[in-house]
Amino acid sequence: MGITGDFYLEFKLRVMPRRGEEREISGRLWGSRNESGAVSRISLANGEDGERRLLLQNGTTPAAWEWTPGAARPAAMGIGDLFAPLVPQTQISIFDLQMPYLYWEDFVFEGVSKIRGRPAHTFLLYPPAEFTAGFPGLSAVRVHLDTQFMALVQSELLDEKGLPYKSMAVLDLKKIDEQWMVKTIDLRDERSRDKTRFQVTGAALGLELAGNVFARDGLTLPVAPPARITVIGP
Repeated sequence: MGITGDFYLEFKLRVMPRRGEEREISGRLWGSRNESGAVSRISLANGEDGERRLLLQNGTTPAAWEWTPGAARPAAMGIGDLFAPLVPQTQISIFDLQMPYLYWEDFVFEGVSKIRGRPAHTFLLYPPAEFTAGFPGLSAVRVHLDTQFMALVQSELLDEKGLPYKSMAVLDLKKIDEQWMVKTIDLRDERSRDKTRFQVTGAALGLELAGNVFARDGLTLPVAPPARITVIGP
């Protein structure tokens, strides 16, 4: 399940290490769907280096590109970039945004669990052989789907021993223009207990975005936010 139509989000990444000072990083996201699946364009504040732009294609054949100031063209990101933090010292990566495990065909149903007080169908999904060859440390991903809305509410990456080493949890939702959408997500390193909180601070739904917003070469061009944005408070 996802947001119907084209949409725009403003968000902040709250970096919450177990030790050390917290910090925040601002970002923007334009989203839509095409024949392959969900597609999103992300703009991240990149300190003194300016803006970093990403284009992510979800689906059975995911792909990703990035552009930074000074680059002539966007660069394709390979499978080796999947687990690298989008921003240093954060817990969010391309893998977390694309969620390719939702398309893996080898899985088992583990039953119904209670997640944050709500029943959820629990599945254990196993990566294909070509993925395991590149990332042998990931043996499976456990996902919990709300039984009523069939929406992802939590996932856990499991190591070779079947123990969770990273988790993603949906903390709360927000209703905007009669649509329910994710408001806050926590991404947590279960070993270090460092955490990054993704929090939506503004949204505009029901948009009609131009095709070049989600074109690879369109990453070289800036995109202005919509004129009307619904502010989402804490």
